[in-house]
Amino acid sequence: MSGSVLAVDIGGTKFAVALVDSDGNVRAARRAATPPGGDARALWKALGELVDSLLDGAAADGLIDGDTAAGGVVDGVGIGCGGPMTWPEGAVSPLNMPGWRGFPLRAKLAERFPGVPVRIHNDAVCLAVAEHWRGAGRGSANMLGMVVSTGVGGGLILGDRLIDGGSGNAGHIGHIVVDPEGPPCGCGGRGCLEAIARGPGLAAWAVEQGWHPGAGSAYVETALARSAYVEAAAASGRQLALDAAAGDRIALAAMSRAGRALGLAIASATNLCDLDVVTIGGGLSQAGPLLFDPLEATLRDHTRMEFARRVQVVPASLGQDAGLVGAAALILAADRYWTH
Repeated sequence: MSGSVLAVDIGGTKFAVALVDSDGNVRAARRAATPPGGDARALWKALGELVDSLLDGAAADGLIDGDTAAGGVVDGVGIGCGGPMTWPEGAVSPLNMPGWRGFPLRAKLAERFPGVPVRIHNDAVCLAVAEHWRGAGRGSANMLGMVVSTGVGGGLILGDRLIDGGSGNAGHIGHIVVDPEGPPCGCGGRGCLEAIARGPGLAAWAVEQGWHPGAGSAYVETALARSAYVEAAAASGRQLALDAAAGDRIALAAMSRAGRALGLAIASATNLCDLDVVTIGGGLSQAGPLLFDPLEATLRDHTRMEFARRVQVVPASLGQDAGLVGAAALILAADRYWTH
């Protein structure tokens, strides 16, 4: 065995694969754009070629031994993928990848890597797991990990263990209702946290108010180079955060709008689950105090009981590698993050 796990992170814009060691360090990684409009066969072929490239390169660098076409070169395979999916079976139907509908991703990778555990979870859950295992939530027994990006998702850790729920969807904080009269949500409801705070929705609201993306271009270009998160659209949540930091009035109002919605949702989750820590990752988390100040003010207004007042909300710390690290933890720290 290599001492490393193959981690796979499936997204609508990119595929990422990595070898992760037992301490959660990414030893080698490859990323590639998701084939636009690809059918099931094209998507699987692209992923297979990316995995082969990773393993061949790792063998050439002496990171793994043996025949890279055989499953035994890694100790297991952990996968994070957008939903919906059947869990833990791992037939996936990512909303932003229409080429995969009921695609047996876990079974296909188990066939490619026989004799080792192959496990899958929702990508937002993997992000939460990563922050609990090796990131900003490390040392906390009761944590909600959130990602605020093109959607709003999360994963829930209670008693130092990942909570799956009946279908693997526990911690799905994006569909807590924060404004019953608010905008329609993609889930079919109205006023969900995701409808208000997700990057594209917040950016669309700002555009309706007259926002012109990139007004503080000099600051924006510098901050883009430093940011740990990448989004493709010009009018994105991350661009909005950068413009708010440059002083754009409408972008600042949008950050306050998102912060209040997040504070309400986190207050509800804290009062229900008695949380120690909430981590927030994704493009909007780069806004710093512009997002976290209105979030904190709203949170403190709605967590008045003594046990709830102790919750701390912090930015996620692992950046673009978080999904890979969390997927690997399904294998490397299975006693806490895998129940099947």
